[in-house]
Amino acid sequence: MATKKNMNIEIKQINRSNIYHHFLDHEELTKQNLVSDLQLCLPTVTKNVDELVAEGLVAISGSQGHTGGRRAVTYSIVKDAKVALGIDVTLNHVTVVAVDLTGTIISFSRHRMKFRAEDEYYQYVGSTLSSLIKDIGLTKEQILGVGVGLPALVDADRKSVFFSKIINLSGTTLRDFARYIPYDIQLFNDANAAAFTEIWMNRKMKNAFYLMLSNNIGGSMVINGSVYSGDHQQSGEVGHITLVPGGKRCYCGQDGCVDAFLAATNLSDLTDGNLLAFFEGVRAGDKKLLETWNTYLDHLASTVNIVHVLLDCNIILGGYVGEYLDPYMDDLRERAAKLNTFSNDADYLKTCLYKKESIAAGAALNFIDSFIRSI
Repeated sequence: MATKKNMNIEIKQINRSNIYHHFLDHEELTKQNLVSDLQLCLPTVTKNVDELVAEGLVAISGSQGHTGGRRAVTYSIVKDAKVALGIDVTLNHVTVVAVDLTGTIISFSRHRMKFRAEDEYYQYVGSTLSSLIKDIGLTKEQILGVGVGLPALVDADRKSVFFSKIINLSGTTLRDFARYIPYDIQLFNDANAAAFTEIWMNRKMKNAFYLMLSNNIGGSMVINGSVYSGDHQQSGEVGHITLVPGGKRCYCGQDGCVDAFLAATNLSDLTDGNLLAFFEGVRAGDKKLLETWNTYLDHLASTVNIVHVLLDCNIILGGYVGEYLDPYMDDLRERAAKLNTFSNDADYLKTCLYKKESIAAGAALNFIDSFIRSI
């Protein structure tokens, strides 16, 4: 008897989940749409839709049908019924975002603030987040949590940093941020957060490697739609593969690392720190910039070929440089294909869908994903 009761509860939960997820995938639906699409009876659909409306997760959005007859009521997801917040911490900037249940950034702000492992810095981050919350009128009940993306390796419990050389984050814990942020908080490696954003935006891409081409190089392995962190939370650190033995010194202390050759600063340092100006110069035919870009593409082709030989999956190119790569993808694919032992093409190379704020968005989306999975 108990088993049958448990099965009924499970079926009800599955029906509720399927109905809510169907709303997430469509702009608006009628109850009859749900009956037809999900092969459910009308009473089941009506009960679940009414409950979702009562909970504020779904709302009446209009009606449809021919004139003269009774028009069917349409329903839509309440996108901001719940919102998650994300923070991207870099050496010189803090970015805060608010993300709704569809994964859309509804507000963001970026501030120049040099990182310091001091109370004054954490207070500034908390104040910046509070201002964003106030500006868009969020209530405490709407906020699912706050994800913090960091250029560091983070423990599996997402509560503390155990390795960081880019900025002095070693020893940083969730409590440092929590002093001024009164919400559920989790810490994330920056590349893992950005990779999660890409997979969220493209649910059909189950397996991929995300290569973050920013002022430092990061990577993240996604297997079956989930970030794979490795046995010691160190998976994906492609920036520290030796690309050129005995080559340029990397900030990590080794020589010839991918990071030393593919960091965006190799490009932006030639145009006073302005990456956009670098690519404008490339398009204008500046000889020195073109030579640098040509060398960069060769190093990038070698790197993605190494990753693809090892993992045999799509590679998503993101980060600061990824934002500008679209016009150069044919060239890059041609270079990578020449290095490919097993194929004559490099169609596995993709550019990122999220061109900006992917780290902060990804840190927030982990809370959105958990909430949606709970329904």
